Amino acid sequence: MTEQSVPTTAAGEPATARGEQTRQLIVDTAMRLFRERGYARTTMRAIAQEAGVAVGNAYYYFGSKEHLIQEFYARAQTEHRAAAGPVLTRESDLAARLAGVMHAGIDVLTPSHSFAASFFKTAAEPTSPLSPFSAESSGPREAAIALFAEALEGSTARVDPELRPHLPELLWLAYMGVVLYWVYDRSPGQTRTRQLIDGAVPLVDRLVGLSRLRVLRPVTRQVLDLIRTLRH
Repeated sequence: MTEQSVPTTAAGEPATARGEQTRQLIVDTAMRLFRERGYARTTMRAIAQEAGVAVGNAYYYFGSKEHLIQEFYARAQTEHRAAAGPVLTRESDLAARLAGVMHAGIDVLTPSHSFAASFFKTAAEPTSPLSPFSAESSGPREAAIALFAEALEGSTARVDPELRPHLPELLWLAYMGVVLYWVYDRSPGQTRTRQLIDGAVPLVDRLVGLSRLRVLRPVTRQVLDLIRTLRH
């Protein structure tokens, strides 16, 4: 759920104030059970029982577990933007802004690390609606790309004009790689993921800066041509 969205039921009806409380209770209960039992072992019936609502009532608000995960995506993205706000206000250097945004994302996801691997097995299926690349995930995905666009636009970085419109999506894809690493990171507190961010961001920042050099423009054009090919 983005900041501007209006909560609805599974049938697309606007939620009442009381209905929104029930809706949030179901979401909160589902997230707790996903963390405690794992995604695969948590059923809609179990969520309803733990929340103290009828199974039919749970389905009234969310048609399936997949819809609950989409709510998780949307909620996580809203929290990600809020967590990244201070660094985006404070910093103008692109590397500092990117590192801040990526660390903020991992901060938001950390409480869900315990069920992330089991859930990812479902999300990794190319046809799964839980895939971050699916049509069902378009809202949170576009919000995430917009966050990286904000990180870029508010920076002092000088970027190749032809690359600039595509860069937020490329940065988001890089962040998806970081998230994938985080899913399987078993280091204490996922410190290796933090090290990956701190090591990779300066390289990304340098590549962005080098993109303006005349000698590298043919390479930039090749990358952009590849992106256009893959989109069609």
